[in-house]
Amino acid sequence: MTTILFSICNSGILLVWGILLFLPRWKGAELLIQFPWIPFVLSFFYLYFIVLSGGLNDSDFTTLTGIQKAFQNASLESTAAGWLHYLAFDFWVGTWIIRHSRKHKISHIKIFLPLLATFLLGPVGILFYTILYWSNRIITKAN
Repeated sequence: MTTILFSICNSGILLVWGILLFLPRWKGAELLIQFPWIPFVLSFFYLYFIVLSGGLNDSDFTTLTGIQKAFQNASLESTAAGWLHYLAFDFWVGTWIIRHSRKHKISHIKIFLPLLATFLLGPVGILFYTILYWSNRIITKAN
């Protein structure tokens, strides 16, 4: 069951990211962008996997060695939960980038690379978007 639920979540995220990247003005995309539905749904599966894995009681997230040990001893369920954690937050950040860029009148074509980087590399997308945003502000003020 873990593998099936994980596959559904992992495949589903590809679809919704595709919508964000290629159909951001579609009515269905607007629903995804305006409220964190995808992270909301993923959070249920995340919680399910955490409960199945026995929780995080033995995990030490205060040291790098403790985190390494948690990864080395991970079950399928705790690994799935960890991946869903990334998927949920990266998607939320992607929708935030879209909302923020619209508020500041930055075209979707300009945020395509930051969105793609957010999907693939999480924090790198935030870095790219932040550089784009501040560059855009500087250029706009200079004109």
